[in-house]
Amino acid sequence: MNSPAIAADTKPWRDANAQPFISIRGITKRFGDMTAVDNVSLDIYRGELFCLLGGSGCGKSTLLRMLAGFETPTEGQILIDGQDMAGVPADKRPTNMMFQSYALFPHMTVEKNVAYGLLREGKSRGEALQRTAEMLRLVKLEKYARRKPHQLSGGQRQRVALARALVKQPKLLLLDEPLGALDKKLREETQFELIRIQETLGVTFIVVTHDQEEAMTLATRIGVMNDGVIRQVGEPREIYEAPNSRFVADFIGSVNLFEGTVGPAAADLMRIATEDLGPVSAPPMPGLTQGQTVWLAVRPERIALSRTAPEGMTNVTSGVVEDLAYGGHMTAYRVRLSNGRVLRVTQSNRLRDEDPITWDETVFLSFAPATVRVLEQ
Repeated sequence: MNSPAIAADTKPWRDANAQPFISIRGITKRFGDMTAVDNVSLDIYRGELFCLLGGSGCGKSTLLRMLAGFETPTEGQILIDGQDMAGVPADKRPTNMMFQSYALFPHMTVEKNVAYGLLREGKSRGEALQRTAEMLRLVKLEKYARRKPHQLSGGQRQRVALARALVKQPKLLLLDEPLGALDKKLREETQFELIRIQETLGVTFIVVTHDQEEAMTLATRIGVMNDGVIRQVGEPREIYEAPNSRFVADFIGSVNLFEGTVGPAAADLMRIATEDLGPVSAPPMPGLTQGQTVWLAVRPERIALSRTAPEGMTNVTSGVVEDLAYGGHMTAYRVRLSNGRVLRVTQSNRLRDEDPITWDETVFLSFAPATVRVLEQ
């Protein structure tokens, strides 16, 4: 069994001297005139649970398939544990891949499904069954060893596929939308199981997903992809709180974006003129020039709603509640400003409110300068 995962604790990507476990250098993949992956460079460290996040057709699955050896790069280089993967076939790489469909053998029991790869490698039946039993205990399926896939739930089949992928003890496990076939509640529960298993084994995981919440829950770091390019790499909090572009800000969670013009800067704040909100105070950002066009990103949960104008706030506007959705732990509002712009606001329902803000009320919206993210692109 491999050593426990270390990346979540030590964050080796913050260490300039740390050696990456996977180095992707200038990888490009073209299919005829279409470029699926465009000059991607990326380092991933041993023990990480790294998520490639993006919409359909962004290139994330193609990048995963090149790591697995199922696709050959048009240009660039992939190194795994210091070894150049050029010319190394898929079955000779220190990797295994788990597909969204799970691809279990329907005529085999759970035990035989998991042991199949070991027996094909020439392992003795005794060793194969011993390692299979260990893996079934890890995924909490030891009681289901004699069942066949059609006798299992979706979540159980997912864990069988995971056990089969891990039983061969790969250095790197590649997971393509591994939880996509599960319903929402089961998917949320399985995410934490996946983290537990990964941390127990210490295997490096790379997960492809289109689900932002899933990536935020699972990942040590996230690579956000679009049009074959990685737009930003960072820890989940960094990706959410400090997006580097309008695309990333809009793709990760919900956000209000405003175009503005940089005004004069003070010692601790700068002023940005916007058509929707008037002048907005934001934290100073090095490198901006007066008159430059920028965009402001404000998350819905950072905006406060009130029936009376708040005192001492610099960023305040007003509008009318056009719509709301009660979600139990929070309420989502759509508030229309006087110029017609609609803002999204979410408020936590921490206390029972006998007189909540409701439809058609005039409300004040306010947010602190520190909650504004200024974007140049």
